Amino acid sequence: MERTDDLEAFLAIVEQGSQTAAADRLQRSLQSISRSLAGLERQLGVSLIRRTTRRSAPTEAGLAFYDRVKPALAEIEQAKAEAADRGRDLSGRLRIAAPRLFAQAFVAPAVCSFMGRFPRIEVDLKVSDRAVDLLAENLDVAIRMRRLAESMLKVRRIGELRLVTYGAGPYFERHGRPSHPDELLRHQCVVRTNDGGDDAWPFRVAGRPTTVRVAGRFRTDDSLAAREAVIRGLGIGFAPFWHVREAVERGQLEIVLASFATDPLPIYAVLPPTRTQPGKVRLFVDHLGNVLAKATALD
Repeated sequence: MERTDDLEAFLAIVEQGSQTAAADRLQRSLQSISRSLAGLERQLGVSLIRRTTRRSAPTEAGLAFYDRVKPALAEIEQAKAEAADRGRDLSGRLRIAAPRLFAQAFVAPAVCSFMGRFPRIEVDLKVSDRAVDLLAENLDVAIRMRRLAESMLKVRRIGELRLVTYGAGPYFERHGRPSHPDELLRHQCVVRTNDGGDDAWPFRVAGRPTTVRVAGRFRTDDSLAAREAVIRGLGIGFAPFWHVREAVERGQLEIVLASFATDPLPIYAVLPPTRTQPGKVRLFVDHLGNVLAKATALD
């Protein structure tokens, strides 16, 4: 089996363009780099590097090998770092941002149990429904519940939430229960206004995704206010099920249009664009994903 230091030497030669530059980068002797390359080529039975007096360039086989080895070696290094983190008494400050209701329901419990496991960890939790700027606000991780546009930030999907359409019995008694998403066009709907797409409710009709552009007399950027408005009969709402579960169990709300439910809402951990994340960040994101999976397993 190839040693990782031999693979590191090969990658460095390709990326630096010479064995001398690779030795400088890895802080190894030129002889050590040459031995690593020779041993690797001998083991594989193929020439990986074409050597000239001024430059070393990969052969066709070497370039193909490089494309395979580089991500694999990165995964090995990441795994080694994570294993070391799990055996280390983590310390330091962890700065997290999350939407308000999600923070209350999932992030705060996860933070408490995480701090119980690592008593030297400190946490700053920023709770806000607005989209935060990780770099400007010096955050380690932000939790978001929207499909994200391309950016330089790292994004990791850590869970999903079931989306439901819901209303109160008294409203349905006055206006009827919708049996198809298109019928929402004649209903009062309570619209969240956190971003530009919250009046376009997604559904799946005949197996195909579709959206219905809803409207109503009451609009708000606050999740609790929206739920309360629906409970009091101002209209029909749309939200993750965990947001209304207790009110449904108490009989204050009921779910409608369940057979037209759209795909679940993805939950993302958004991270700064550094090459490797600190152990405390990786472990917390893992921990939050586990907490979220257990909490939503019965949704």
